[in-house]
Amino acid sequence: MQLNVGDPAPDFELFNHLGQKTKLSALRGQKIALYFYPEDDSPTCNIQACNLRDNHAELLKAGFKVLGLSPDNPESHQRFIKKFDLPFMLLSDPNKEVMTLYGTWAEKKMYGRTYIGVHRNTFLIDEAGVISKIILKVRSKEHHKQILA
Repeated sequence: MQLNVGDPAPDFELFNHLGQKTKLSALRGQKIALYFYPEDDSPTCNIQACNLRDNHAELLKAGFKVLGLSPDNPESHQRFIKKFDLPFMLLSDPNKEVMTLYGTWAEKKMYGRTYIGVHRNTFLIDEAGVISKIILKVRSKEHHKQILA
């Protein structure tokens, strides 16, 4: 599926790091920074998560609620949050259904090899549930700046 700015953000319901169901449409009225990442506690994912952690107050001041989403289970998310003191919610998509819906579970190429994997993309969703920005080339060390730009 190819999503574009101006499209309604596809709704979903997933378990968060506390094992509670979280539904995107229940967050209407808030600006959401929904970031997709491959794996808890891997080098680039750590850099990205810590950038968002270190600049979380600035993101909150701009009105953004940050949600991270990966295929990892809630227990893995709990360890990741605890290890890096992450102040935002992480969602678990083990069947890659939401990632497929958002086009982030797709073909990738690295070192001449083609495979299916998670694309590190971020979707900014406005208060009405509409995609306002899509960040396809995430720069992990300065991701918060890309969100705020």
